[in-house]
Formats: sequence, C-alpha cells, structure tokens
Amino acid sequence: MSTYNVELITPSDKDELLNELKSKVKFERKANIHGACVKLLTDNEEFKEEWEDNFKFMNEDIRPHAKIFSTEDGGKLQVLYEPVSKTCIVKNCDYYGWIKSIALATISDFFEEYHSEHRRYSTHGSAVDYDGHAMAIIGPPGTGKTTLTYGLLQYDDFNYISDDWFFTRLFNNAAVVYSSEKNSYIRDDLAQVWKGFSQEVNQVQLDNRGRGIADVNTLFKGRVRETSTLKTVVLLERDPTNPPFRKLDHKEALDFMLEKDFCNPHQLIRDERKLEIRKHFFLELFPAVDVYLLNTVETPQESLDRIKNLII
Repeated sequence: MSTYNVELITPSDKDELLNELKSKVKFERKANIHGACVKLLTDNEEFKEEWEDNFKFMNEDIRPHAKIFSTEDGGKLQVLYEPVSKTCIVKNCDYYGWIKSIALATISDFFEEYHSEHRRYSTHGSAVDYDGHAMAIIGPPGTGKTTLTYGLLQYDDFNYISDDWFFTRLFNNAAVVYSSEKNSYIRDDLAQVWKGFSQEVNQVQLDNRGRGIADVNTLFKGRVRETSTLKTVVLLERDPTNPPFRKLDHKEALDFMLEKDFCNPHQLIRDERKLEIRKHFFLELFPAVDVYLLNTVETPQESLDRIKNLII
C-alpha cells in the first residue's frame, strides 16, 4: 500500500488552516499514548469510534501534547504537519490506519524532542512477551511483521504487547518496551494464515480497507502485557538472493535500519538532525539485545519455526 506525503507548514499557516477547519469539526476525543495526550478532532464518526476502541482514554482536563485534525472537503489527500505545536492536519483521508499511525508518529516526534534522562523512544514494530522477556519484530511494510507476531501468539506461553508500534525506555542495564495502543487494528486475512484466530476475527467489524479494531483481551484470552524487558530483536527482509536466517552484530543491524529508513514509513520529519537522533537510539539499543535477520521468503510457518524459540 502506498503511503502519503507530508508537507511541513509554519505556525502561521497552521493558524490560518485551523480557522477554516474549526467549523467542520464534529467530534473531539483525547487518547493516552504512553502517558502523552493526543487529541483527535474530526468530522468522521467512524474515525472517532475506531479511535475510542483503539487507544486508551485520557482525561479531558489534560492538555494535549499533540493534535490530529482529520476532515473531508472533497479534494485530494493532504497531510500537513506543524512541528512546533505538534499539530497534524489530514484532509480527505478514508483510511483510519493512517490516522492512527500519524497520531503515533506525532507522539514519536514529541518524544524525540522532549525526551528526558529516561530516554524514551518509539519504534514502528511489534513486540511479544515470554515469561518477562520481550521479542521485537521490525521490518519494512510487506515483510510479514504482523503475520509472524500473530503466529507467535498462537502459543499460550506468548503474550501480546503491541503489533504495530511500541515504546522503549533505555536503562543502563536493560531496555524495557511498552505497549502503544489499547487494542489491535487487525487485517481480515489474518485468519487465512493462522486458522486459530478465525472465530475472533469474524466478530470484528471491518472498515473499507478490510481492517478493524479487535479487543486484544478477547483475541488472546487475557495474555496481554503492557511492558516487558527486551531481549531479542528480529529484523525482517524479503529477498530471495539472501539466506533465510542469521544473527547480526550491532553494526550490521544498524546498517540494516539505516538502509531501510528505520522500517518506518510514518516519519513526519526526515532531516539530518532527526536521522542522528534515530540512529543514536538504535546505536544504544542493539548492543544490549540479540539481533537476528529473518528473510521471509519461506512459508509463514517455516519463518515462525526459525524464531519461536529465541526467547524461550
């Protein structure tokens, strides 16, 4: 699926646009994303409802750290971002998946600019827990991140943390991962690969892209964790000319992330300064964990068999 282009705008541009948009807004909802407050303002009732199901609730008396405006005027898709106030204006978007990813990207930008000595960062990837140890799966779109995540979650000893985006706090002797969303935004083809999820997937109300919000406690029968200690990172590629699986040293892992643009199509700002911030995070993270490169050219089950015992 192709993504969107981001146009950076000035605070003055933002003020002018918001004067035009404020009469269109019908719904306002705040979300708690890893302790930060993100406010959605939209004229789309489905987006409002999916947002409520997707994210944790934030009290109305908390001032937002970021705002997402999503409105329709019959024109083309536009994503406009004003980085000073962390305000993103999305026009004519018909896909909730981009709205939620833009919200997470906005908070990612916020944490990059305002992280404390606790060093919190966000990563576009999934994370599962096994007995207090976490495995993260990171890869470019289309390499099987979601498929492998749910493959692991077929096994009762694995617990769900996140299937799309997680946060990491770096300590001197550990890296701890945290969930980003209350519930999972799943695809309807998930049950075609892993039949065990078919009953739960059939109960999900799907949107126009064949996706919908699933209650993770129902989906995984209480096997949900909000945090875990990261021990293993699995990077994904899909290249028939490369071997199916190998361990990487931290320099090879960093080179992979740089080559693949951090496996994240949802970066609102790409410049040299941001590149250095993101590079420095992985430069600190990778020496503290085991990193593997999985080439998902085999069947989903064969790929799953290569990684399922890495943190057991």
